[in-house]
Amino acid sequence: MTIDLAGRVALVTGGSRGIGQAIAAALSGAGAKVAVLGRDAARAEAAAQALGAGSLAVTADVADAAQVTAALERVEQGLGPVDILVNNAGLTKDGLLARMSGDDWDAVLDANLKGAFLLTKAVTRGMMKRRWGRVINITSVVGVRGNPGQANYAASKAGLIGFTKSVARELASRNVLVNAIAPGFIDTDMTRALSEAQREALIGQIPLGRLGRGADVAGAVLFLASDLADYITGHVLVVDGGMVM
Repeated sequence: MTIDLAGRVALVTGGSRGIGQAIAAALSGAGAKVAVLGRDAARAEAAAQALGAGSLAVTADVADAAQVTAALERVEQGLGPVDILVNNAGLTKDGLLARMSGDDWDAVLDANLKGAFLLTKAVTRGMMKRRWGRVINITSVVGVRGNPGQANYAASKAGLIGFTKSVARELASRNVLVNAIAPGFIDTDMTRALSEAQREALIGQIPLGRLGRGADVAGAVLFLASDLADYITGHVLVVDGGMVM
């Protein structure tokens, strides 16, 4: 069965690079109008232009309520009400707990968790009225199993899982489905910066024997955004090549 999202409007945060860019491209390819939200205006504009007609670039710090409100107004004016929200924007500021500053803790929790709260709260008002909506939160296997040096990041991603399940229970009666995807190690700028030895060590933990691709995560998003997933909510779909099974 072909996934057809024609007539739907999707908003992808952190959609100008990496996993977010792959998600935006997949949603656009399935016929959705896509708004790419990023902090870098030039990068977001380039990503939206690459998608072609029916796309829009918006700039905002997702942890800033006023900027989120302004960005959503622009999306609704340019494309229409948001049907599909993908909370993908994320930030890392790694360090051992003993050396982690309060600022680094707050920055990561604000970007990764507060941003999802602000956007979901704003977008789902309209979804509930229309009795149709999809919210897909991109968490991480780090939020499931933890990782040394990433207490802030792991806490934010674990928080997204609890947030997903709670909001899914609140909105199910209005046919607004809320799910999460937990990627494992994906081939992005971050993993490409690792040494060959570090990459091999990572791959050694993955039963499928390779890093994931952005398209692997994007495919899971397409499924959860589609009518094929009409009876799924509050679920965490792990896309990790079998690493944490």
